[in-house]
Amino acid sequence: MGSYPPAPPTHEQGTVHGSPEFLPPGTGPFTSPPPVRRRRPSWASAPATYFLVGINCAVYMAMIAKGVSAVSPTTAQLMHWGANNAGSVLIYGQWWRIVSAMFVHVGFLHLATNMWCLWNLGLLAEPLMGSAGVMAVYILTGAAGNLLSTFKGWYSFHQAWEAYHAAGGLDPTVMFPAGAGASGAVFGIAGALIVLLKSDRLPVPPIELKKLRRSVIYFAGLNLVLGLSINAGSNYMGGGLNIDNFAHMGGFGSGLLFAAPMIPRLGSPRPLFDMRLRVAVGMIVGILVLFSFYLSKLPG
Repeated sequence: MGSYPPAPPTHEQGTVHGSPEFLPPGTGPFTSPPPVRRRRPSWASAPATYFLVGINCAVYMAMIAKGVSAVSPTTAQLMHWGANNAGSVLIYGQWWRIVSAMFVHVGFLHLATNMWCLWNLGLLAEPLMGSAGVMAVYILTGAAGNLLSTFKGWYSFHQAWEAYHAAGGLDPTVMFPAGAGASGAVFGIAGALIVLLKSDRLPVPPIELKKLRRSVIYFAGLNLVLGLSINAGSNYMGGGLNIDNFAHMGGFGSGLLFAAPMIPRLGSPRPLFDMRLRVAVGMIVGILVLFSFYLSKLPG
């Protein structure tokens, strides 16, 4: 992936100028200087982002420790570690793969690009939606992308699904490709940011907000176009890299929807933000449950 948004804007507290009688209490010339406040480490200002990056890296390291190829793991290895697969979900009922797949990656390059995007977008998103919001949007939009990918897998390989019944025991993992990676969730965070950065409540100059929002839009648009182009080239060449664009589109669309009832945490009353976050989570969970029920009723 490319075209990453810039780091979130920062501000520094300026020095107070003036004579002693106009200084805040306790800061006159005959008083002891205030204690120096240590800056919080960056991980403490965005714990959810660093936690998610750490979990993804830990899963990858565990895979390597167990003998999985660091560059090109096999489909069987990916499935063993929780990759998504339409056949496994819809035939075997392994719905947990909808969540586990967003923490499994197809080699080091796949992990590195996804984590770089997650880190950049997460550091920008966490001040706006809080740590709970980042965790929720990652899990829910990643699940939405994997569910849409599962539907696409069922639709594209329905004839193979019928062959499964005719064969009476053919392993569905042979017919359906494995899907893995955090990119659906990354696109979900990007979609939520596009909505939240439109708010006029944020204590950031409008021109800076406009630049940040435009960079996120460029990120999402360019990477969607890149994914479609790669798949078109692979189909034309008869093989090659395959990008799960349905997972990207599902994550992005659900991210836009997730942020629709929300307001940014910055500049908003805490109770109002918490209430709207609960509404957003409840809305997306309801949609995912209904869509999962629909998928479970698809003819096999």
